[in-house]
Amino acid sequence: MSGSPSLEVLPTHTPALFAAAVRRAAECLRAGEVTALPTETVYGLAANALDPQAVAKIYALKGRPAHNPIIVHVDGLDMARACVRAWPESATRLAAAFWPGPLTLVLPRAAAIPDLVTAGGDTVGVRWPQHPFMREVIRACGFPLAAPSANLSNQLSPTNAEHVRKQLGDRLRLIVDGGDANVGIESTVVDLTANPPRVLRPGMVHEESLAAALGEGMGDGRWEMGPGALRSPGQLPKHYSPKARLLVWAWQDETDLRAQLGRLGVPVGKAWVLAHSHVPLGGGFGSVSVIPHDAEAYARALYAELHRCDDAGAQCIVVEAPPDAPEWRGIADRLRRAAA
Repeated sequence: MSGSPSLEVLPTHTPALFAAAVRRAAECLRAGEVTALPTETVYGLAANALDPQAVAKIYALKGRPAHNPIIVHVDGLDMARACVRAWPESATRLAAAFWPGPLTLVLPRAAAIPDLVTAGGDTVGVRWPQHPFMREVIRACGFPLAAPSANLSNQLSPTNAEHVRKQLGDRLRLIVDGGDANVGIESTVVDLTANPPRVLRPGMVHEESLAAALGEGMGDGRWEMGPGALRSPGQLPKHYSPKARLLVWAWQDETDLRAQLGRLGVPVGKAWVLAHSHVPLGGGFGSVSVIPHDAEAYARALYAELHRCDDAGAQCIVVEAPPDAPEWRGIADRLRRAAA
């Protein structure tokens, strides 16, 4: 990997390297710097969530709009409770069922959480990540970390250290390489200040699972994905976008796909195709990739495939529409925003 002359990319694949990377990352974070760290969802740009000047560096580095709040990452329930004013029974149930993991809970913010983190709002999104490196760094720092995805605003989220380096390597001093993200899309966000609670951003923890954890009768249509106020990242209409034009289509067979491209005036040779069920076998496409027809495996592969298409110079990426099923809603949400 190459980047700015001062960029460090630290591996973690042995216990000694892991421990050294934890020490170095914690040192940078305690000094008010921004570092790129692995989580199980996507790689994050982390800074001390209690330090407004450090958080401001995240916004500047990403080119992030000031009205887009940042999720606070914690290690343990005590740290989570210290970030909020109220901890309802619903939070206890969801934390017991899904933490550590890819679920963010939106709750009334504590006074210690700076305005910049919440975009001036009265709520904060809190998550206890599952990735062992992120947990160890938070523990070493002793403070929560504000950590949006480690990419330029609205662009593709990174799922490995090389994705981060390509987008932000000339702006960062430290990237920790924790391997490929094993979830692959951003966390589910649930607003627990709403009654009943609602999903602000779908993810791989889906509504039916959340409803089951909260108690019987919660899966009866009261769950909704509404925009509301910006209490969560991932609600802007265009987000998670590759450089290439992205189309999300359904097609019956290869003839149908070629006909749809023709009607849109897209040459077949300019189309990079990501399919899971109806895979075109004829030649002439820019590229054809098969993504697993399993929601969890698909989520792990999606952003990496879109990065690969961009790296290859694709002008148009055609993604086969995912199934209309609960476990696919987070993926469908990301594709819809990427194609906006």
